[in-house]
Amino acid sequence: MTKTFAEKSVKKTFLGMFALMSATSILCNSCNQENSRKESKKTIQKDHPVAKIVPKTQEENNPSDKRVIYLTFDDGPNRGTENLLSILHKRNICATAFVVGKHAYGSKKQEEDFELLRKDKLIEIANHSFTHAHNKYASFYKDPVEVVHDFDTAKDSLKLYNKIARTPGRNIWRLNDITVTDLKSSAEAANSLKRAGYKLVGWDLEWKPTNKMSLKGNHEAMLKKVDSIFFNDLEKTSRHLVFLTHDQYLTDADSINELDLFIEKLQKSNRFVFRKISDYPGINEILN
Repeated sequence: MTKTFAEKSVKKTFLGMFALMSATSILCNSCNQENSRKESKKTIQKDHPVAKIVPKTQEENNPSDKRVIYLTFDDGPNRGTENLLSILHKRNICATAFVVGKHAYGSKKQEEDFELLRKDKLIEIANHSFTHAHNKYASFYKDPVEVVHDFDTAKDSLKLYNKIARTPGRNIWRLNDITVTDLKSSAEAANSLKRAGYKLVGWDLEWKPTNKMSLKGNHEAMLKKVDSIFFNDLEKTSRHLVFLTHDQYLTDADSINELDLFIEKLQKSNRFVFRKISDYPGINEILN
């Protein structure tokens, strides 16, 4: 009995020791694994720092390897407005329409086209004056008070409250750090508009018309101009190009096709993104 008891005791002692050794081994392994995880975490943090969560900026919205193009169209609503909208929807890209107040009320068709522009999510509407300077630019800009009144009339009648504007017949810029006046005789009028709170946006590249009011040249020539401007850093703001043409140049099949091909090639190059003018850097800041 004693032997049997002793035999059982030995077994129990052996089993107890084995259990203790196993627990110790498990504990050591667990610690080693925890230490490995800590070392691994340290390595990961060292090689790949965890990014801080910060509000999105303009640059985050625009990938660093992309250039930004702002398609803008002046003088609408006009002949060609519907064709413009068809192209934008075909390519699913946004644009900004700088509209003329008188044109929005010029005819029933223009009123209808203005409503199309207003309701279209791809379009942003901005101020291009009410009278378009009566197409008498030299005399128009001689009276800064009248110029401000003209833009105010367009703003109020068309309910354009963002105060982003473009001067008719002039490539003028008045943003915080951009001051450009193509003709000095228009400088005081431009300054008056800025003091009134208007953010004046000109352009970096214009697709001009022929004598027949169709787009001059072809899309390949315009693509080369886009590349040249970016390559030589000729934009008012680096990596951001404001492009201009007009609704009324889009009435013939060739012009419509050329603009469509121009946009298509820009998209397929995968080097550009398109934005509305309200996304232009600094345009939403308070004017100095």
